[in-house]
Amino acid sequence: MNPNATAARYNQIALWWQTKHQDSPYGIAQLEQAIKFTSKRHSAIDVGCGSSGRFINILSKHGFQAEGLDISTEMINLAKHLHPEITFYTEDICCWIPGKLYSLISAWDSIFHLPLNMQQPVIKKLCDALDSDGVLLFTCGGGHTKSEISGAFQGQDFEYSTLGVDALLRILKRNHCTCRHLEYDQYPENHVYIIAQKT
Repeated sequence: MNPNATAARYNQIALWWQTKHQDSPYGIAQLEQAIKFTSKRHSAIDVGCGSSGRFINILSKHGFQAEGLDISTEMINLAKHLHPEITFYTEDICCWIPGKLYSLISAWDSIFHLPLNMQQPVIKKLCDALDSDGVLLFTCGGGHTKSEISGAFQGQDFEYSTLGVDALLRILKRNHCTCRHLEYDQYPENHVYIIAQKT
């Protein structure tokens, strides 16, 4: 499970992603729900933003100074064409060093591509990058134990991992974040989204 290999696969489908997902409602209701928990609307960043700008549009509409981060150069290049006024980072989230605190961080269907040994440090990094009362929205694999799976999407093979819901909740608590909402939103699929808030 290599982030650079994941980036190369997303490079291959970046244009398709933008074309097919620009108007997709997928994840939007969950982002809107996360926004309701925010008490400040300063900076926000979408981790694994992709090329469509869907979350960027919603964050900007709600008054956030939105930014995007993705490891895929093609995703970022296409995103920049749609939103030339937005700051984008072509970075591996494992190596990225936040330069500010954020009122909201979204990581929808992105950090579950990380190797198991990088999940805890990345979630800690995202928690540390939240302003007081800042909100983190992210998705993960469900279940109670760590696991890794692989699957095909648009002709590309992708790998996924999770530490399990219980471990993720412990990591959030250790990093001063409280779970505000947890849902198996595609049940019986093993897909979970979590909204946490810095306390």
